[in-house]
Amino acid sequence: MTRIVGVDVGGTFTDLFLYDEARKRFSVAKVPSQRGDEAAGFIAGLQKLGPLSAMSAIVHGTTVGTNALLERKGARAGLITTAGFRDVLEMRRRDRRRTWGLWGDFIPVIDRDMRAEVAERTMADGTILTRIDPGQVAAAAARLRDAGAEALAIVFINSFANPENERAALAAIDWPNRHIACSSEVLPEIREFERTSTTALNAYLQPVVGGYLGRLQRALAEHEFSGNFHIVQSNGGVMSTATAAHMPVRTALSGPAAGVIAAAAIARAAGFRDVITADLGGTSFDVSLVVDGAIAMAAQATIEFGMVIRTPMIEIATIGAGGGSIARVDAGGLPQVGPESAGSRPGPACYGQGGTRPTLTDANVVLGRINAARPIGGALTRLDVEAAAGALRTHVAEPLGLGVEAAAEAVVRVANAKMAGAIRLVSIERGHDPQRFVAVPFGGGGALHVGALIRDVGMRAALVPRFPGVTSALGCVIADIRHDLVQTVNLPLNGIDAMALQDRLAAQAARVEAMVRETGLAVTEVDTLFEADMHYLGQTHTIAVRLPDPRKNPANEAGMLAAFEAAYRKNFARTLPGIAVRLVNLRVAAIGRRPKFDLAALAPGPEASMAAADRGTRQVWFGGWREARVHDRLLLPVGAEIMGPAILEQPDATIVVDPGLAARVDRFGNVIMTRA
Repeated sequence: MTRIVGVDVGGTFTDLFLYDEARKRFSVAKVPSQRGDEAAGFIAGLQKLGPLSAMSAIVHGTTVGTNALLERKGARAGLITTAGFRDVLEMRRRDRRRTWGLWGDFIPVIDRDMRAEVAERTMADGTILTRIDPGQVAAAAARLRDAGAEALAIVFINSFANPENERAALAAIDWPNRHIACSSEVLPEIREFERTSTTALNAYLQPVVGGYLGRLQRALAEHEFSGNFHIVQSNGGVMSTATAAHMPVRTALSGPAAGVIAAAAIARAAGFRDVITADLGGTSFDVSLVVDGAIAMAAQATIEFGMVIRTPMIEIATIGAGGGSIARVDAGGLPQVGPESAGSRPGPACYGQGGTRPTLTDANVVLGRINAARPIGGALTRLDVEAAAGALRTHVAEPLGLGVEAAAEAVVRVANAKMAGAIRLVSIERGHDPQRFVAVPFGGGGALHVGALIRDVGMRAALVPRFPGVTSALGCVIADIRHDLVQTVNLPLNGIDAMALQDRLAAQAARVEAMVRETGLAVTEVDTLFEADMHYLGQTHTIAVRLPDPRKNPANEAGMLAAFEAAYRKNFARTLPGIAVRLVNLRVAAIGRRPKFDLAALAPGPEASMAAADRGTRQVWFGGWREARVHDRLLLPVGAEIMGPAILEQPDATIVVDPGLAARVDRFGNVIMTRA
């Protein structure tokens, strides 16, 4: 394998990063996304990097599944479940969208009339009390198919303990396609709501994501691509397109996850192990925490109220504040930004494509922070400053009684406040001092706002990657291969059969390691991680406990108890002596380590110099018009030092060095920004 391409399709732009492993060379590209026909933008971006026939592998970070969930544009799906459990999706965890009051408006992704009950009962210990009637199951599936179901979810209570009834139901069903999700395969884990929700959402996404990937594969074949095509998972690993089509719920945070992988790698190489990644794209602002070099992982995520996905994933907090987020004045007379976005069509007013409502990008254009003559992405030759000013005047300035520049500044400050709140959510509210952390902004707009963010939150510094606008695409190239499995055991630790436990873990390990090898991507080694979810008897929450490889260090009760108590003490500063401990789930992850990408390849070349980078000055608004030095960021040499106010421009992003801040270029070409 010599030429691998990472592709991140966002709401506004499709970003690409090509790395030639043999020649140690790279290329980047950024093209507008084509909403509704993402394959067209995907192919157009690849063609900018050269003939597809010369590409060895493509790794794709996709937001198709995420967008389908957020916009409720998945397929019409049906659910077959155990009699008496038809309404699990609506009952949830007895939570509610609004804390006060006894009303709400939650609508599950599968309508109640599309949920069928059948007689079956599997006990919590795996004993089958009532076997399914194949005829009853087949009739239920036929009714749902005739009602318009494109996909089907099968969720039987306690199938995590014994999947036999679900497998028999699957065999009894005559379904017209492969869009069927069984909970015992999607999530063989205790807790019926999380298992039902995850399986239902998987079925809801199967036709959408499967259809999208099918269109991409056909388009790639038409352009003579014959290499490997893989998808980034929400856990930051890579999987095959076949797995992604069958398990699309694992792509829910695919694109943002790739960005976190790259940002963490860039920060580690630069000597920073405690960082907060900040991805500002066209529609959202995504924040994640990296502590001592380790990316924060979560066992589940809530994409929107009531839409719970339980699968290992990088922990990412998302708010609707992107470059395309629409600014407005609310009924109380206060300026607001997002969550509604102008997207790529019609886009911000300054794009000149019919957009009439102001966005965060329009505000930055009016303030002189974005160069109207050099828009990122290369699709437009010039941005329309007058259109941006007109939109801001009509929708923000006049309702607030402000001048256009003051209104644009208010929009930026509101957006900054929302972003700072997201950063505090993953740091201060979880007990981390932000002064320890370095912000790593990326996406098309992250570097425009990071100077204000490190001041507002009190962070140590900011590290802007060499190519912030295509960082997620770089993450696709360097992401390892990863597969996770979970299995519920739900047994008391006291007296547990250590040999049986060891056999289970070894079988899971063999399965995930085989999945890694089947991807076809080159790996230098495979690391297998073992964890157990454990708690004290009577508790509902669990603690993740790292276990040794049972094939090298056999599992035993005393060792597991000691590991649990150490993990519990680390989280809660105490243990609960005398209370029995329960082993709930076993988790195994296999990580195929990809050949390391040498980030030094991104460093400025010999042509870089301060003289070559100089682009003169221009007026930029910082509470008033100020003359700011402008530089071509990619021509700045290693060691260059710049005092704010300054603007650093490049084809994929713009960096704003605010007054009172200083920037320098490190040996990898990153820009390190600190308080002067």
